[in-house]
Amino acid sequence: MPSRGWIGWIGPVVVMIIGGLLRFVELGRPHAVMFDETYYPKDALSLLRNGVEMATVENANEVLLQSDGNWRTVDIFTSEPAFVVHPPVGKWTIAVGEWLFGATPFGWRFAVALLGTLSILMIARIVRRLTRSDVIGTLAGLLLAIEGMHLVLSRTGLLDLILSFWVLAAFGLLLIDRDATRARLARRVERDGIVSTATQWGPRFGLRPWRWAAAFALGMAVGVKWSGLWFVALFLLMSVVWDVSARRAVGVTWPWRATVLRDAIPAGLVSLAIVAVVYLVSWTGWITSDMGYARDWAAGQPASIVPEALRALIHYHSEAWNFHVGLSSEHSYASNPLSWPFQARPTSFFYESVDDGMTVCGAATCSSAVTALGNPLIWWFGIAAVLFQLWRWIGARDWRSGAVLVGIAAGWLPWLLYLDRTVFTFYTVVISPFVVMAVAMTLGAMLGSTDATPRRRREGALAVGLIVLAMVIAAWWFYPVWTGEVIPYDSWRMRMWFESWI
Repeated sequence: MPSRGWIGWIGPVVVMIIGGLLRFVELGRPHAVMFDETYYPKDALSLLRNGVEMATVENANEVLLQSDGNWRTVDIFTSEPAFVVHPPVGKWTIAVGEWLFGATPFGWRFAVALLGTLSILMIARIVRRLTRSDVIGTLAGLLLAIEGMHLVLSRTGLLDLILSFWVLAAFGLLLIDRDATRARLARRVERDGIVSTATQWGPRFGLRPWRWAAAFALGMAVGVKWSGLWFVALFLLMSVVWDVSARRAVGVTWPWRATVLRDAIPAGLVSLAIVAVVYLVSWTGWITSDMGYARDWAAGQPASIVPEALRALIHYHSEAWNFHVGLSSEHSYASNPLSWPFQARPTSFFYESVDDGMTVCGAATCSSAVTALGNPLIWWFGIAAVLFQLWRWIGARDWRSGAVLVGIAAGWLPWLLYLDRTVFTFYTVVISPFVVMAVAMTLGAMLGSTDATPRRRREGALAVGLIVLAMVIAAWWFYPVWTGEVIPYDSWRMRMWFESWI
């Protein structure tokens, strides 16, 4: 991995600051409980107060919005435990912002916005590591900064951006592990010679602290939402394939057998153990409490060597699982996963119409909307970019393209198994960074290699510049409906390009 010291950090930090401004300015707008914020900020507040989620009074949203936001004194809970269907990590994350800034819209969105901002820096450095290019890495960071789905979810107290953060972190850590492992292997080949290294089994890869860190991040992802399990499976499998490739590169006779027996099985067991321990620890509040939902379920069951708390937790999980697989109620903003890449049916998180708004927006009727809509030019170009990366992976055996495709597959393809479930387009925020990676790498290919002719580089730079400029203009155009700005109704309507967006 070539290093230019602190110079390689300038571009990523600059685009992170730009993205941070887009995410933090007027973060408390709208002063409302938007969409599923009716669940998670209140659960987070209950975790702060009780260590577990408790049921709330009927007018809890109004009490929150009209209160002074002091999380210690806001009283919206009953004495009954709440049945929740998502693990605690995401809600504890939201709780950090409430602890710092109060149970207010700014407070319950703060930690999510921070993770969204840090994701911009991460993707810039990740793509730099993938491509060995400061320019393409910085471009990826810029694109994520102006990607609408990522921006909206960064400004909302929901779980999906938190899941996206930990998935992206795990991906980056596995890339570091890949480079570090191959560097150690290269040093050994240089020291011993390729003939000595190229045995039937090859060398052991030794300790893998970066892979352990990735397992920790994956455990946190599963602790936000169970859909993180797909990333556990596919990311760890991807890491095994990378190890096989490394052994094959130095002439190991049996690269698959050697990898499975020497690394995949022991390292896989360690990684899965880390994921399981992190996930279980995230339930500490429920385990140590006597108030959690179904916490005392095992007390009336036959004796067992399995601790009561663990049996009760397993029972709780079975009930949550039944809820998830049976969720098929109609919703006006539900969308088919096949339509997600086209952003055909965005989710309206908030809409408010203001009459007699001449003094507010200069028109008779004003609108304030927060629409979970991806930057359409990034997503539509992203469809072509993903297909190009698929061609690169199959036709040119480009492992980088394959890695990006694994991230997209883990976050999108499993939902195709549940076409009858009630699901929403904003779930794509988990794959948004990987779509951006595909776009940035494709634009890098358009730009041309450093040894291309000057004319080729000029034409490539012109094409890339025009495409990126169009994406930036699209972000400027849609920013008001991503952030709840009060604008004339006609201006809002002009931004709803299709009837399905309304």
